[in-house]
Amino acid sequence: MDAAESTADYEPLYLDGIAKFNACDYYECHEVWEELWTEYRGPSRKFYQGLIQAAVALYHFGNGNIRGARKLHASVHGYLEPYAPKHLGIDIGGFLAAFDTCLAEVAASKEDYPDIPLDPELLPEIHLDPPPR
Repeated sequence: MDAAESTADYEPLYLDGIAKFNACDYYECHEVWEELWTEYRGPSRKFYQGLIQAAVALYHFGNGNIRGARKLHASVHGYLEPYAPKHLGIDIGGFLAAFDTCLAEVAASKEDYPDIPLDPELLPEIHLDPPPR
């Protein structure tokens, strides 16, 4: 557990991105996290990049860009799995499982332009443990 997790002092941009992610505002979420990622030079840099890619994958899926969502889906695991089991308050395995469930048809599709509807009931959410103070 790192210092941020033990005290629940999270970066304000990180929390803002999570709020936008949970509100399904994936484009704005990506913008906020990208601002954080651009300036950040610490050990969580690839973690932030994975979250950005997860948001963009969901943005593409919601806009019918299944091919783009599929490409990003595969890379999200590569960025986030090294931070398992938990990083900056996120249960990595739980998040990836929910992300995979939401994009299961996308990942399985071999077509370039399939018509796969996004099921709002399957959208992943991020809940921090410990919660922010």
